[in-house]
Amino acid sequence: MKLHILGCYAATPRTMTNPSSQVLEIRNHLFLIDCGEGTQVQLRKNKIKFSRINHIFISHLHGDHFFGLPGLISTFRLLGRDKEMHIYGPKGIKEAITLLLKLGDSWTNYPLVFHELVSKDSELIFEDAKVTVETIPLDHRVYTNGFLFKEKIAERTLDIDAVNKNNINRAYFQNIKNGKDVVLENGTVIPNTELSFDPPAPMSYAYCSDTAMRIEVVPQITGVDVLYHESTFLESENHLTAKTKHATAKEAANIAKEAKVGTLLLGHYSTRYKSIDLFKEEAETIFDNVQLADDGKLFEF
Repeated sequence: MKLHILGCYAATPRTMTNPSSQVLEIRNHLFLIDCGEGTQVQLRKNKIKFSRINHIFISHLHGDHFFGLPGLISTFRLLGRDKEMHIYGPKGIKEAITLLLKLGDSWTNYPLVFHELVSKDSELIFEDAKVTVETIPLDHRVYTNGFLFKEKIAERTLDIDAVNKNNINRAYFQNIKNGKDVVLENGTVIPNTELSFDPPAPMSYAYCSDTAMRIEVVPQITGVDVLYHESTFLESENHLTAKTKHATAKEAANIAKEAKVGTLLLGHYSTRYKSIDLFKEEAETIFDNVQLADDGKLFEF
């Protein structure tokens, strides 16, 4: 599982920082999560193939999380895209995007499929043979969801040496990968465990931005491998969290601790602070395994 951070700072773009956007690589999918201004430029800088993005997840309709989407959609058109693009986001996102396309007389030459979200409860919004995606209801000034990405258990891996040693016909290979034993013509049963290796443990990633601290998310994200949680403020500005519906680094760390996650990844920093290292220092007083998102950074988990 790889995570490309395209932008992870709050609100106003600057010459050296970008608003929220990231790409999650998981089981051969490239999922774009949020699309602040400058996202398509960041995709170029980070050498991410546009054509592999087929699903875009927008947490909420604040500009620093979706104002890059109209430009990205238009660029796909200029590049001759013909594959469907699925966009998951709050009700209203279809109206916002299609109005701009209409006014600019720039309808796409590929299907745009909108999945508008209204539920205040968690719901499954994407599933295939390899991955599921659920919403994580958050607490912000407008309707907002985070997203929980979970791998399904993969196929078992063939033990080639054991397969060859037992002269197993290729016709059995898929059954072995599916966990089945092999019955030879003489009736001998070879257990699956002698012919294959366990698959790697399925991984999970929870994305929570923007939100005030919301302890109710803990049961849903308990045990995830990686939690990205907004940390707009340090504790010195805790008094601003109620009005803005944002969280502090310590509050993010408390969520990570309660949920027993593997790694806490901080982001959505206010630009008022001199160094993002301060966020890590504060969070580590609560939770040990803390990492800092930063524009252009690639994480491999």
